[in-house]
Amino acid sequence: MGRPPLWLAASLDVEEEGLFGGRYVCRAPSVRNTASLSRLAPLLERGLRPTFFCTHCVLTDKASQTVLARLRDRHGAEIAAHLHFWNTPPLADGPDVLTRVPAAALGQEAFRAKLQCLLAAGKTFQGEALRSFRMGRWDLHRHHWPVLAEQGLTCDASVRPLHGSLTDAEGLRLRPDHFAAPCTPYIVRTACGEILEVPLSVTPLLKSLPATLERLPRSLRQTAEASLFRWGVLSLLPVEHPLPLMQYMTRRFVAAGGRVLSLAWHSSEMMPGGAPHMPDAAHVERFLKKMERYIDWLSTVGELRSVTMQELCRELRHACPAPLPPATADWSTLPSESLPVATPCSQEFA
Repeated sequence: MGRPPLWLAASLDVEEEGLFGGRYVCRAPSVRNTASLSRLAPLLERGLRPTFFCTHCVLTDKASQTVLARLRDRHGAEIAAHLHFWNTPPLADGPDVLTRVPAAALGQEAFRAKLQCLLAAGKTFQGEALRSFRMGRWDLHRHHWPVLAEQGLTCDASVRPLHGSLTDAEGLRLRPDHFAAPCTPYIVRTACGEILEVPLSVTPLLKSLPATLERLPRSLRQTAEASLFRWGVLSLLPVEHPLPLMQYMTRRFVAAGGRVLSLAWHSSEMMPGGAPHMPDAAHVERFLKKMERYIDWLSTVGELRSVTMQELCRELRHACPAPLPPATADWSTLPSESLPVATPCSQEFA
């Protein structure tokens, strides 16, 4: 029996520094870390075709543009949109640094204005529209989906399955409900078009764990779902896991029928000292060596193809299902919620 086909959709959130300590800079953040993307060379030589989800401050920075253009033109990387709404114009008056940035309160009007600004910056840099998107902090809610399609986006990678919602004592939603999202690509349908969702690849440590949680009392189940990612789930976040654990998770994912491996890390994790867990060049080099070994190993697991998000969209979207979410879930949108959108479908970025 032949090896199964595997698509590797690797992405980096290319963004400002200083995000791993609970501080979110709203004005003039530093993006020096983008220069360290050149460290990807050994992976690119192995055929990796990354998608770079870029924030507004990156897309408008001349030095970052030079680095991104070189990686795009030489290695086929995709430039995509990454919304950090706290530092994407239009900016309201307020503090220069925030300690909490929940997106649930970002209504459609504010979301649309910031997304338009981000996509305009991308089009100015690229010369053409960006078509793929990721929301900062995996914080995409169901009322945001229609705006994504309205603005011409055809692929999203903001969903983290088996990641439950979280609400603070005042009732503010700190995290969306992506718990029951499919772990393989699927279609989100809105009034302005369809979006291919490429969720982060995750698998429960025990196959029966999600079903077991369903049988718990509601309050206990919600608590368990909100924390499951810390104790019961393996995700393809390669900075966080040693190689044997990544391999174990991948084997389980493929054995369960998964064919698209979606993994992600951050541009700051490529820069020595850019993140607390990457304090020096030795840590960065060890991570890159681990990724080299992982990519080489993947070729023994299946017929491997490394693809950008848009390449995956073109190849697979016709064969992906369009599941309906529960009424409270954020990993898709109900038909009634996608009609009507607040403004006509925009052609500005077509």
